[in-house]
Amino acid sequence: MKKFPTVAMVGIAGIIIIAILFSMYTVKQWEQALILQFGKAVRVENAWGEEADAGLKYRIPIMESVVILDRRNLEIDLDPVELLASDQERLVVDAFVRYRIVDPVQFYEAVRNEQGAQIQLQSIMDSTLRDVLGRVDTTEIISGSRAQLMEEIQQITNAFATQKRLGIEVIDVRIVRADFPKQNEERIFKRMVTQRQQEASRIRAGGEERAREIRATADKTATVTRAQAQEKAEIIRGEGDGERNATYAAAYNLDPEFFSFYRSMEAYKNGIGKKSTYIMSPDSDFLSYLDDKRGGSAR
Repeated sequence: MKKFPTVAMVGIAGIIIIAILFSMYTVKQWEQALILQFGKAVRVENAWGEEADAGLKYRIPIMESVVILDRRNLEIDLDPVELLASDQERLVVDAFVRYRIVDPVQFYEAVRNEQGAQIQLQSIMDSTLRDVLGRVDTTEIISGSRAQLMEEIQQITNAFATQKRLGIEVIDVRIVRADFPKQNEERIFKRMVTQRQQEASRIRAGGEERAREIRATADKTATVTRAQAQEKAEIIRGEGDGERNATYAAAYNLDPEFFSFYRSMEAYKNGIGKKSTYIMSPDSDFLSYLDDKRGGSAR
């Protein structure tokens, strides 16, 4: 009879231990725990945006259940989306989204888990990508202002997530690649090459026209400069001739005989001795100083 109370006590102790074990759970630093009481959210442990409170936690067995959600940034690699740009060219856009769970209660009620969030974000992003990228041409999407487009897509996606009370915040949107469909690639690239060639021809034509203008301006400037230099040279030459004549006149007035002698010697130096033949009269004034050292004055 004494064994029965002992067995009962052991059984009760075992039940208590099992109840304590079932009431304990651990929340890691990168997790947040949503506590459900009969399926209704009642509290969140180690919630994002609050002071970290990870560690050993307790719940009421049977009455309360725990849903573990991620506290870190999550990433979804979206399925490629085929869309039509504003220039009526088709593109296949591959993108991904980074988000975090900021309201576990809303998140659980709206999508339940990460798989549900991926389905919702895929639907939102399909619509947003077509709306935003459909308003710009192909060049802008492939190599233009892609950063501004991604920022706009992120803002619109966040607005949708807030409106639908998904309990998430989209922190980044990235377009990994934007390519033409395989059947259109060759035609598109040929058209792009033609456009670039036309642009290059236009630029070359503009450069040649500008070069002609510069050459014409340079030729005009050179002509004007030469004319001005020639005019200045003529003026200087005329002034020099005037000064020379004035010097000759002054020398003649001082000693006409010496001046005549000097001019004759200059004429002999310039005219005689160059293997030239002259035929002239012996009584020519040019030979006067060769015949008589007094020159023409002796005659």
